[in-house]
Amino acid sequence: MKKLTIILAVILFAALVSSPAMAQRGWGGHMGPAYGGDFTTAPGLNLTAEQKTKMDALRDSFLKDAKPLQDELYSKQGDMRLLWLEKKPDQAKIAAMQKEIRALRDQIQDKAMNYRLTMFSMLTPEQQDTLRNYGPAGRGFGPSMGRGPGHGRGMGMMSY
Repeated sequence: MKKLTIILAVILFAALVSSPAMAQRGWGGHMGPAYGGDFTTAPGLNLTAEQKTKMDALRDSFLKDAKPLQDELYSKQGDMRLLWLEKKPDQAKIAAMQKEIRALRDQIQDKAMNYRLTMFSMLTPEQQDTLRNYGPAGRGFGPSMGRGPGHGRGMGMMSY
């Protein structure tokens, strides 16, 4: 029981310490604010003041909407870790929890996709072309925003 209490305390402490960093960098450090990708700083876009204002408001709204889902996801990930730490992990409980985690990730990614598409639609055709060509070797705007593989979380057993 004491071991379980210590483990829970460590998980909660880690969650509390990392939450502000995740809110600043985006969920898991992926593509900007909470999966959404923030391309407003890409060079050569020459955003108007009106575009910047609208995009800032949209980003704030997106982060506000995604936060409860992210919090629930973090909680479920902690629950999953506890399930794996049991002496005899229950396969059915783990499978059910994994399904819940996947559903939350899907919801966050759907919100992120809508956010990115809306942001992209706020650009002029010229700005969209600039963004498509932005990045190393012209990799531009896309699922990884110009980043290659390896810039995400690992896929090990405990990386939920």
